[in-house]
Amino acid sequence: MKKILISFLVLSSVLFSQTFTFTAIPDQDETKLKERFSKLAVYLTKELNVDVKFVPVKSYSASIAAFRNNQVQLAWFGGLSGVKARLIVPGSVAIAQGVEDPEFHSYIIANSSTGLEKSEAFPAGIADKTFTFGSKGSTSGRLMPEYFIRENMKKAPNDLFKKVGFSGNHTKTISLVQSGAYEVGAVNFKVWDRELKAGNIDTSKVKVLWKTPAYPDYQFTAHGNLDEVYGAGFTTKLTNALLNLKDKAILDAFPRAAFIKAKNADFDPILNVGRKIGLID
Repeated sequence: MKKILISFLVLSSVLFSQTFTFTAIPDQDETKLKERFSKLAVYLTKELNVDVKFVPVKSYSASIAAFRNNQVQLAWFGGLSGVKARLIVPGSVAIAQGVEDPEFHSYIIANSSTGLEKSEAFPAGIADKTFTFGSKGSTSGRLMPEYFIRENMKKAPNDLFKKVGFSGNHTKTISLVQSGAYEVGAVNFKVWDRELKAGNIDTSKVKVLWKTPAYPDYQFTAHGNLDEVYGAGFTTKLTNALLNLKDKAILDAFPRAAFIKAKNADFDPILNVGRKIGLID
């Protein structure tokens, strides 16, 4: 009887000490990511009654690898990274997205020295300029801008621009175009709007030229076996915790007004575009 009791206590200790980990694509500088996800980890720990930890990664591909290898059970992905992750982890599901994410946009931005001005029509004047995308795996910083460039200019970026670069994240893209290191670039509209509001953009040096049509983007994607690992109903509990999140400090850090339900099929347009331009097999 004593051995059974000890075994039960050991098992209970293991269960209650189990950690739930999550990651996110590094789409902004490290300080902003830490601010956002450390607050979310505290909130989820309280809501889920399990120790929740944020695991930072250095690249978009690393976030997918961490999810694939079960180093994390949940990830805040962009549209493209989420589609890729779900393709290689059977049973994984998109569970929540920001209110703004089904109708997401990119901005094409330009250094003022180009003389280019904002327009409703695609800015054909970006041809033969130096151009920087964000990360190679970014939806709003690479996939969708490249798609619209190809559709409107009938050329691949390497054939259209004098030089093509990849900044690594949206914050850096703004900095590179503002400094003149690149003449033109593509950036997530939410990051631009947030940086502009924070006073971090000099509009005498860099401006928005064009806003893309809408497309689906960011989402939380979870492994499909969470109920088996963390207990019956855990996936629903996690989803509800995200959907019911009201903490303005956390929402502003994303920045999102709120979170709504998501499902894998919501991101079929991203899958189709990814395959069309060769970023998804």
